Amino acid sequence: MSEAPNDGKALTVTTDAGTYKRIPIRTRVVMPGDDLDAFVAEYASPVVEAGDTLFVTEKIVAITQGRSYTLDEIAPRKLAFFLSKYVTRTPYGIGLGMPETMEMALRECGTPRILFAAAVSAVTKLFGRRGDFYRIAGDKARAIDGPTSGTIPPYNKAVVLGPTDPAGVSARLRTLLGVDAEVAVVDINDIGGNILGSTLDKQGEQQLVRILSDNPLGQGHQSTPMGVIRKA
Repeated sequence: MSEAPNDGKALTVTTDAGTYKRIPIRTRVVMPGDDLDAFVAEYASPVVEAGDTLFVTEKIVAITQGRSYTLDEIAPRKLAFFLSKYVTRTPYGIGLGMPETMEMALRECGTPRILFAAAVSAVTKLFGRRGDFYRIAGDKARAIDGPTSGTIPPYNKAVVLGPTDPAGVSARLRTLLGVDAEVAVVDINDIGGNILGSTLDKQGEQQLVRILSDNPLGQGHQSTPMGVIRKA
């Protein structure tokens, strides 16, 4: 278990619902073929207590589901090269701004949906409106992670899709933990976050987003793909 904040992030945070500890759980690197249940049992079960919320990054869920692809496994079509040129890149992730990630979006979401999202986005950007591409393309497109220089190898040369059935995964992990704790599969970065699936109600999910809003697990080489929220 990590005993220090990531990227200078505080280990406690105060929200309108109170003060919470954010406890990063340091692990080895998750690899394709790993069993998520065994991984959580090894690293999270010794940490989680009754009343806690275990949050698990969507990336390790997807990797253990076989939804990670090295760049040399992906052959982008010409359309992917074309569309990726018009995606705005940020310091926090490449998104669909490279042919390989765009190709996977075309496969995951379907070519018609991606083309429609691109067309609408091109028009609304002229009026200063942002974000329509991902609103139309949907969660599957938003969840695609591309390689960055700060990503732990071998995922600095891989594309990871969003996880399958994150709500079901959360329910299964909650049973596995064997204590009265909640579980959430999260997609959190330095510009915001989403709860992809959880055992929480909607109000609890909204509160969890606020608690994690500064991305306490960090964005790079921390090797902390899980964490615990505990009322201080």
